[in-house]
Amino acid sequence: MSESIDDLTVEYEENGQIILKELDKIVLSKGAWTTILFRYQEWKPQTSSYGPDKYVIRRYKKMGGEYRQQSKFTISSADQARKIVDALQTWIGEAEPEK
Repeated sequence: MSESIDDLTVEYEENGQIILKELDKIVLSKGAWTTILFRYQEWKPQTSSYGPDKYVIRRYKKMGGEYRQQSKFTISSADQARKIVDALQTWIGEAEPEK
């Protein structure tokens, strides 16, 4: 558990090897409910290297002074990320009032 948003991470280590390596994070919202978008890579033992970038959106709820993960959505490929971006740009463009 983490008491600070800065301490929240997807990085995960097992037997001295970083299995999930966090590359970046963006806090999308703060408060009792916090949403963070993480960019990370997963260790591939078959090739002894990290795979392609992946992305995950995680929601945390602050309870008892600590953030606890409530839900997550993993964006598994750059192609899926582009489709999400394209859809959001289209919807936001449609929703903007005409000038």
